Order: sequence, then structure tokens, then C-alpha cells
Amino acid sequence: MEFAVTGNPRSQSFARLIEGLGDVLADRGFARAGADPGADLVINVIDADDPKPFRRRARGTFVAAIHELDTVPDDILKTNYPLLVRALANIVLVYVPDRGVWFTTMERGHYGVESDGATSLAEGVADRLIPLATSKLVIDNEFRPDLEPELWDGDDVTEELKVAGARLGDLDLLPAPFPIEELLDERDLRHVKRLYGIGGLSYGNLSARKDERRFWMSASGVDKSNLQVIGRDILLVSDYDRDGNQIVLSVPPVIEPRRVSVDAIEHWMIYQQHPGVGAILHVHAWMEGIAATDVNYPCGTEELALSVADLLAQEPDPDRAVIGLRNHGITATGETLNEILDRIEPRVLRQIPMS
Repeated sequence: MEFAVTGNPRSQSFARLIEGLGDVLADRGFARAGADPGADLVINVIDADDPKPFRRRARGTFVAAIHELDTVPDDILKTNYPLLVRALANIVLVYVPDRGVWFTTMERGHYGVESDGATSLAEGVADRLIPLATSKLVIDNEFRPDLEPELWDGDDVTEELKVAGARLGDLDLLPAPFPIEELLDERDLRHVKRLYGIGGLSYGNLSARKDERRFWMSASGVDKSNLQVIGRDILLVSDYDRDGNQIVLSVPPVIEPRRVSVDAIEHWMIYQQHPGVGAILHVHAWMEGIAATDVNYPCGTEELALSVADLLAQEPDPDRAVIGLRNHGITATGETLNEILDRIEPRVLRQIPMS
């Protein structure tokens, strides 16, 4: 794999960190690619007041934007999250001299690597960054206009999704971190949607099994509390094309479809491995005393899906379980979406512990 560094650090200590991070990446098998926009990993040094986005040649390029502040922000999420969009980055890091580096992810995870000298800080940043940068995204869709006509207006299962989505809204479990449309012009908004498959209306997703192989799932970038149109708000996942790295969707031929949620690969793996699972819910919330993943892989990656599936298989009852996603949220399985909500509502915490 190749990495590149763009932008200019504003201080000598910042420059030493960037140089040290490059050395660590090279020691761990990354080749230096100069300022090549086709590199697998790009470290984009930005000015938080005027961030210059790095425009990829390939969607597979992982961009880590990093900026410097004099003090640790009181609210890391509020400081860094808008820069994810403004810098068109997969992750934003803020460096504070003599203190450390704090990460913020698209999934609203935020956590720090404390300073213990320039070399060890660079190694600590690389430890947290490399697994994310090398993970495999499965967010492309293949739309097949082969949905059975009797399903064009949905069925009992899609009605279940609509009711559960509205209930999630009532429980305030679908917060959008910021009004994305107010931060981006039309061109950049299209770019973000193409890169990440998000629309900023609400986070989380929900699905319910249709039959042995297929399941209905909420679309990406829609208001989950107001799911209405089949093919636009709710889609039928019918297959996973591993060779083509695509989620296959059966859609009505009479509508312009939206992309399915980026977590479709995770739901696919769970449904295939656990025939007793009837529904899956993912929200950016938390529950105490649950098993959790070790690495905060991005949404829509095969690595995150495998991590969740492996933990689920270890549960006493995988068909009715809750798995934590580190610095991210929870994925819950159950018989129906309503059953899942009844079970988790008394215990769910809106504040996710960060580490």
C-alpha cells in the first residue's frame, strides 16, 4: 500500500509528528507516494479555519485530515466533526503539542492518543489509524429491477420498519450530528454522498428478514423516522456479490432507487450466519455490560461486519443479543424490531463511552 502527505504543518513540533508518522508507516510496509491523489492513505495537514480538501482520484483512498490546536478542545466532537465534511476526510485528527492527538470519526467516535514523546506518539497514532485505513469498504450497490410487483408497495415487513423507524425518532435515537446541508455547497454535498453514502438526515439503520435469504433495510441518507417509499426509503437486499464487492438490491422498475444503508454487509452476514434472527437494529447509543469490538472500523467495511458477526456467534443467544461497536454504537438482533426495542429501551444510553 502507498501513503502520501499533503499540506504544511504550522509548527516545528507538528512537523516532527508528521515526519515521524510517515517513518512509522514506511516501517510498517507503506510505500511513500509523494502527493499522489491515488495513494491508499493520505495524511492531509489542514488549517481548521480554512481546510483544503483532498480530492481523491479513487474512492478507496482513505484521507486522514490533521490540524493543530494550542489546547485540547472542551468538545472534541464539536471541534472536529464539521472538518470531516469541509476537508472531505474519512477521519479528522487534532494535534495538541505536549498533550497528544485526538481522533474523530464519521460515526461520531472521538478518542485520544496521549503524548509520550514524538516517536511513541507517532506509533500510537499509526496503531489506531492503520486498521481503519486498510479496511475494505462494501458500499457499492447493484440495482436489479426485478422486485416482484406485489412488493412494489411493500408488505407486512416493510410496515414493521416504518413503525419501528417512527419509534426510534420518538426515542431520540436517530440524531444527525450536524446539518450537513448548511456546511457544504451543492458540489461538495454530492461528493460526500458519493464517497460515504450518507445524507445527514438521521443516523442508524434497521432491517427485517423477508425470507431465508432476503431482507428489507432502510436506505442511506433518509429520515429513518419517516420511511415511506419502497425502493427509495426501504430496499430489499437480495444478495451479496463478493467478487464485485456489491450489495445486490431488488427494486421496483418504476422508481429511481436510493442506496441501501452502508451497514448492509454487516446485516447480510448476520442473517446468513443466524437463520433465527428476524430483525436487526443499529443505533448510535450504548448499553452497559455488552461485548464490544476492539477496533472502531468504519461503517460499511467488511472488517466491522466480521468483528460484529464473530462476537455475535459467541453470545449465549445470538438471535436475541446486543453487540457494542467501539466508539460508535450498538447492533441488536431479535425476533422483530418491536421486540428489540422493547428489550433495549429500558437500558439504552444516549452517551457512548469513548476510548
